[in-house]
Amino acid sequence: MILSIESSCDDSSIAITEISTKKLIYHKKISQELEHSQYGGVVPELASRLHALALPAILNECSPWFLYLKAIAVTNEPGLGVTLIEGVTMAKALSIALSLPILPINHLKGHIYSLFIEREAILPITVLLVSGGHTQLIEVHSYNQMETVATTMDDSYGESFDKVAKMMALGYPGGPLIENLAQDGDPSRFPFTVPLWQSPLIAFSYSGLKNQVRLAVEAHGEDAYADIAAAFQKTATEHLTQKLKKYFKSHPPLRFAIVGGASANLYLRERVNELLLPYRADLFLSDLKYCSDNAAMIGRAALEAFHLHQSVYHKDIAINPRCKL
Repeated sequence: MILSIESSCDDSSIAITEISTKKLIYHKKISQELEHSQYGGVVPELASRLHALALPAILNECSPWFLYLKAIAVTNEPGLGVTLIEGVTMAKALSIALSLPILPINHLKGHIYSLFIEREAILPITVLLVSGGHTQLIEVHSYNQMETVATTMDDSYGESFDKVAKMMALGYPGGPLIENLAQDGDPSRFPFTVPLWQSPLIAFSYSGLKNQVRLAVEAHGEDAYADIAAAFQKTATEHLTQKLKKYFKSHPPLRFAIVGGASANLYLRERVNELLLPYRADLFLSDLKYCSDNAAMIGRAALEAFHLHQSVYHKDIAINPRCKL
């Protein structure tokens, strides 16, 4: 079995995955949403202290499986440096104590392999990764061969939801709060401009849209929040689908997936599904419980790294907070 650790942001999580069957033997996650909600976003130093409390508590439940472990997997990039180090330090300690190799796992690869928890990977596949820190379009050919064909020029899709929610003092995380509020709103009331709609670039940008929302919030106040949320969600998602449609003209999809925390947005899932209909492409989606950060996806990615013999010694592993695919 492989024990995997995830601490890249504000979720403390540990999982145990059986190597031969890919079965998820154990999985637990402790969220810090309540502690960070009063600040409207993640406070890195607070997150680090909470990981230091939560991870050992979860690990205590895993001791019955220690004899069966073949490796320790841990997220080492990208993420918040002060929270990544909590998971990496635990992985190093376990590596020494149990005489096991470490599998350093890229957090974004983990999101991609969340599609294949407890089953075989189906590749190649085109992936839209949307999270609080990233918005990327990726061509995935294998575990070691992934090509980022488009990325954000500023804010990410998920981050823009969080910041719009903060403008309205709704709390954190902003994604589900904006999505729920938008259900009662009129998306046509505020005709926000779709970012880069005239640009030939296949890239993403949310800073301008975020500023349009800020001006609407200041001008119209709380009574308009539902309509602003609906218009923002529609425009933010239309930006994604416009760029995907442009990319599909030269790269028609056979298999397409949405991963990352923001992939739980049902409005986004519906719009992308509609976009794929003319291509008759299969749409792959993670279970909602595996969309946000979790150790199960790190464990699934670790199976690929294990079979490719990509383990390291505890002294060789390092963190890389700003890494991208």
